[in-house]
Amino acid sequence: MTDDHFTVVISSALRDVFASGNISTPISTMDLLLALIAFKATPLGSQTLFRLTDSQRLELVLENLSSHWEHGTVTLSRDNGVLTIMDIHVNANVDTAHPRKRKRVPVDEEADSATGDDLEERTSRSISRSPPPSTTPLGSLSKELREVYAILQKSTARGRLLAERFHSVHGSFDPICSHITKEDCAKARRDASAAGSSQSTSHICDRVHFRPLIRPHTDPSLGHCSYLNTCYSEPTYAQSPSIPSFPSGSATRVSLPSGLGAGGRGKEKAPCRYLHFEVDWDERDGPVTSASDSGWKEKQRVRKPFKLEIGMGPDGKDMQVLPPQWINCDLRRFDYSVLGKFHVIMADPPWDIHMSLPYGTMTDDEMRAMPIPALQDEGLLFLWVTGRAMEVGRECLRVWGYTRVDEVVWVKTNQLQRVIRTGRTGHWLNHTKEHMLVGVKTHVDEAGNLKFPSWVNRGLDTDVIVSEVRETSRKPDEVYGLIERMCPGGRKVEIFGRKHNTRPGWLTLGNQLGPDQIYEQDLAARIKTRYPERQVGISGASGA
Repeated sequence: MTDDHFTVVISSALRDVFASGNISTPISTMDLLLALIAFKATPLGSQTLFRLTDSQRLELVLENLSSHWEHGTVTLSRDNGVLTIMDIHVNANVDTAHPRKRKRVPVDEEADSATGDDLEERTSRSISRSPPPSTTPLGSLSKELREVYAILQKSTARGRLLAERFHSVHGSFDPICSHITKEDCAKARRDASAAGSSQSTSHICDRVHFRPLIRPHTDPSLGHCSYLNTCYSEPTYAQSPSIPSFPSGSATRVSLPSGLGAGGRGKEKAPCRYLHFEVDWDERDGPVTSASDSGWKEKQRVRKPFKLEIGMGPDGKDMQVLPPQWINCDLRRFDYSVLGKFHVIMADPPWDIHMSLPYGTMTDDEMRAMPIPALQDEGLLFLWVTGRAMEVGRECLRVWGYTRVDEVVWVKTNQLQRVIRTGRTGHWLNHTKEHMLVGVKTHVDEAGNLKFPSWVNRGLDTDVIVSEVRETSRKPDEVYGLIERMCPGGRKVEIFGRKHNTRPGWLTLGNQLGPDQIYEQDLAARIKTRYPERQVGISGASGA
């Protein structure tokens, strides 16, 4: 489509979509493009479809229409490189190219015969009615108030600095082909080419594909396994660092009995007969990592710190990130007073959700009695909950002295990046998500308003994480980045953690961690004093 044709099509589409009242301003360019794609009317009878790649062309057209548009007026605002349509006014005498048809309401003709022409006038107005003038929120404001509104919509200097400091510069993303396998993808492209579709492509699909794992016991007619690579009988699951070795101590499996589904955790499992997959990649597909990795590393190397101490966390410029630390202990009996105070606490408790689980659980009373308040004077608490624990977790927050201020939702996807249909939890519905409550230690000012820690960075991330499910109870890695952006530096502790949870800057507590590893000399000294018989491994970092 030529630029002139594209301009005409966009002009007509804008007139129709805003006259219909389906969208309102302010709206970003990308949101407007999505609305135009979803809009049912086809401007000027053209069969051309808009694409997401037309965003730059759309911006150029909008900038031209802002100076002159035959169907009305367009008001734009550009802030930090983002173009926003602040207001669009469509002339009242414009007839849309495709007015929406309305059903004629059935009426009693005998009852209305005495009204004369009133009935004809009403039905005429109901069937063909010119669109009302624009009634956007900014339509009645003066020019000065619109300018004030545009200024209020702009981000502050502090907000821009925060976003720049924590912006993810590694932009590589590998989309997954919707056809799953290379064979199905090639067949779909051949069929599209034979049908003469304009969307068919002759080049090889550069998206990620999967190949089915056909083993002697696999029955392809059964379809996909609901758990895919997280199936208990899959080698990828058995190799997880959070799964203990088999009772026999052997690293290899003995011959397994035949069976339809997988057995329980830690047992000699029956092989799963459903289809499983692995990534289908060979040398002809190109490098696994993006070519932009070198540029990303270069950006990281030349990045300069801000002169202003924006978002530096509780330690400011003195922030020091220690290697991973962990303490192997019974969390129900351990003396938490030796740990000191923390700025951030994250916990994934073994809630009693009244289901059969592959690990031990704690009762509600045991959870309420947890000495969480002793670990913080000021700070944030991130608490994972699911099922009935969503209500128990909120109660625990109140008992521990916290106020819930937000909630993060983890939407679980499977190996093929689709929402899982069969969860391992849930009484009424299969759970495909988990929740993480966000609480702040309750402190109020003289007016009774909740006081937030001054070092917390707010408004950087969203409250939804879409990430792949891994082994049982393992949470997405993205949650650590979210927390570390909210609180750079400072002391952080994760309770009920496993080996895969250990990471730099965090102290992990759990009963499956192995020999202790501690880098803080004062912490190691307190533990040694409290538990003389305990073998505390003091590493040599940070002067220890």
